[in-house]
Amino acid sequence: MPKNMNTRARGRQLTKQHKIAIAGVTTLGAAAVAFSAIPSSATTAHTASPAMTHVAYSSDKVQNVQGTVADQLATENVKLQGIAAKTKAQAEAQQKAAAAATKKAAQERSVKEAVSRSTQRLQVQPMAAKTYTDNLNGWITHALDIMHAKGIPGSYSGLHRNIMRESSGNPMAINDWDINAINGIPSKGLLQVIPPTFKAYHVTGTSWNIYDPVANITAAANYAADKYGSIDNVNSAY
Repeated sequence: MPKNMNTRARGRQLTKQHKIAIAGVTTLGAAAVAFSAIPSSATTAHTASPAMTHVAYSSDKVQNVQGTVADQLATENVKLQGIAAKTKAQAEAQQKAAAAATKKAAQERSVKEAVSRSTQRLQVQPMAAKTYTDNLNGWITHALDIMHAKGIPGSYSGLHRNIMRESSGNPMAINDWDINAINGIPSKGLLQVIPPTFKAYHVTGTSWNIYDPVANITAAANYAADKYGSIDNVNSAY
């Protein structure tokens, strides 16, 4: 029995050693296989490590490039801000100019409207009537204005001369002794006009009263213009 037990013990011990030996051989074999499996380019991979140092060194250049780009962007941003400010200033200037032009146009329009209203008021307001003195000078002057408006010829001197000869300047004068008086149609007024002649040559706008100085003068001058060309051509009874 003891002899058999030793034999089993040795068997187990050998078995364990064999396993260790086999494991060692296996490990060496695996290492050899692994070593043989490394490609010839492995040296290149190994020598590539300095390139990593080179990449690390080039990062400074990248940073420099980034800084340069940042500076360029900042410069461009400043330029853009300057352009934007200039554009804004131009727009504001244009707005001010437009506002000034609008204001000026409004002022000019206001002035024109004011002038137009003033003109309209002047046109609406009636002209003050011309006044004449109530005497021989005023009567002749008034009669001449009417005669000129109606196209009846005559002058101040021609009227005055004939008036003084016919009535001495008395608008109520009446002739009661000549042929007209005998016929029942005596001559009347400043220029001694008979009623039928006064009625036939009456000037529109004057009184129908034969003794009215202005009406009497204008009717007599109208008659004289028809018969003699003008009262200025009359130097005697007519």
